[in-house]
Amino acid sequence: MARSDYIFTSESVSEGHPDKVCDRISDSILDAYLAAMPESRVAAETLATTNRVVIAGEVRGPAEMTPDVVKEIARNVVRDIGYDQEGFSWKTVEVEYLLHEQSVNIAQGVDAGGNKDEGAGDQGIMFGYACRETPELMPAPIYYAHGILRRLAEARHGGEAPQLGPDSKSQVSVRYVGGKPVSATSIVVSTQHTDADLSSSHVREIVEPYVREVLPDDWINGETEWHVNPTGAFVIGGPDGDAGLTGRKIIVDTYGGAALHGGGAFSGKDPTKVDRSAAYAARYLAKNAVAAGLAERCTLQLSYAIGVSKPLSIYVDLHGTGEVDERRLEQAFGEVMDLSPRGIRKHLQLNRPIYARTAAYGHFGRHPEEDGGFSWERTDLVDALRSAVA
Repeated sequence: MARSDYIFTSESVSEGHPDKVCDRISDSILDAYLAAMPESRVAAETLATTNRVVIAGEVRGPAEMTPDVVKEIARNVVRDIGYDQEGFSWKTVEVEYLLHEQSVNIAQGVDAGGNKDEGAGDQGIMFGYACRETPELMPAPIYYAHGILRRLAEARHGGEAPQLGPDSKSQVSVRYVGGKPVSATSIVVSTQHTDADLSSSHVREIVEPYVREVLPDDWINGETEWHVNPTGAFVIGGPDGDAGLTGRKIIVDTYGGAALHGGGAFSGKDPTKVDRSAAYAARYLAKNAVAAGLAERCTLQLSYAIGVSKPLSIYVDLHGTGEVDERRLEQAFGEVMDLSPRGIRKHLQLNRPIYARTAAYGHFGRHPEEDGGFSWERTDLVDALRSAVA
């Protein structure tokens, strides 16, 4: 029997965290390729350290995406995030370009041709998850950890909190009673600041009002533990303080550890890579199942083989909360959506420049946008799923 009374913790990291700087650069390069040629193939990896960015990986796309264009994209990302400090500045950072053509062996497995449909870009397993803990059908700890940092970023960019720097982390521990989230037992915020004389208590005075804005009104009480910049000064931040790499925050990107993860990172990968597109499809289907009232919680696993178009398996776990048989829902998912790489791309319209915005504050639990961003957060399959399992 699942536990109903416990404490669970998730963390988030901001757009200025070294790994997230790299995710943003990789996804901004992907967006530029897709904007120029929607069928581009991109697998861009980024490393960042003191005043240096290294971009490597495999691409297939338009000739206009020259090394100089890619380098300028990286500089613009660093500027937009807000880095102009001595050890990491958009004005002086050295950008090294190491992208090369996609392997012909990978291409022959992925590309459609003759009687062969477009295949998966790699083998692997992908998971989607949804639950009723928040209006966005996300686990509460990761949802609120993201919300805190997104609000701090808004305050920094908007001039409300100019003392804050781009690099920050949050962590929220949530108490569950009867399986429902009821309060925050501890809140951790570590944020870069521009004034070296600011103490931890002063930083708390700045950030606490924003934290309280984000969390439910009755979640913070006299027993809630606060840890704001617990190590003291945090002036040296971003890649100058710690090297960053693309794809190193996959639990932050998904469900904060409250649900399973297949292990594949998302950022910098075009939607032929099922690490990304099938994980989006799995979240989309799981969210629609919960939104349809078919379960309180839903985990969906998909698996693929490189060069093969159809998923090898579809697995559903409703965690004892289901209103329908899990095997019937597995079948229904395959009926309401084509889960081949091509089918996913077309259904969610993924060949668009919509990825840089996913690089921080989570790929899931966001609002669908008018230009197609976060299309996998729509709940437009509710009626189809209800009919399929009826």
